[in-house]
Amino acid sequence: MIPWMPSPTSTISALRFASPGTPGEAVEANEDLWRAITERAVLHDESVERIAAVGGRWRLLVLADDWCGDAVNTVPVIARLADACPNLQLRILGREEFPEIMDRHLTGASRSIPVAILIDERGTERGWWGPRPRVLQRWFEDVGRGMDKAERYPRLRRWYARDRGVSTCEEIADLVWCGARGTGRYEGTHPCEEIRAA
Repeated sequence: MIPWMPSPTSTISALRFASPGTPGEAVEANEDLWRAITERAVLHDESVERIAAVGGRWRLLVLADDWCGDAVNTVPVIARLADACPNLQLRILGREEFPEIMDRHLTGASRSIPVAILIDERGTERGWWGPRPRVLQRWFEDVGRGMDKAERYPRLRRWYARDRGVSTCEEIADLVWCGARGTGRYEGTHPCEEIRAA
């Protein structure tokens, strides 16, 4: 357990981060799907190495619910990544339990989940990611949002199945890297300037 003293500028209290919320506790609905995705997820050494190389200790507070298709396809991957990175601690909390946190991390005007909030050793929020990988979010905004759910969801699931968590791992590594550099914030699907320029 990483000791945590909240900073005066923290948006997430130490109490909230200390709340129960391991991946095992977060899964009730879709349990078989969560396990299958966890087993199939591909962790690239590069993502793990990038997170380890930034040094320090980092926390990811993930707002998610087990009924959410995007959460089912990304949170197990984030959990595997956190397990592989000794300097990254993970907590998962339900969106409805913490509306004040959710409302500070909206996708446009939507309470979309999952949201992974990066917190440094001092308890200061350094950026956030969500609700899905950039490429898929762009497709959703340009095409998917206008589709009927019965047509949209199978396409989302196929994209996630082909990607096998690679995009999620890369973007969480980008989130930690941007947070550690302190030169710009990663917000939602918008990375810091240095990532965009690369």
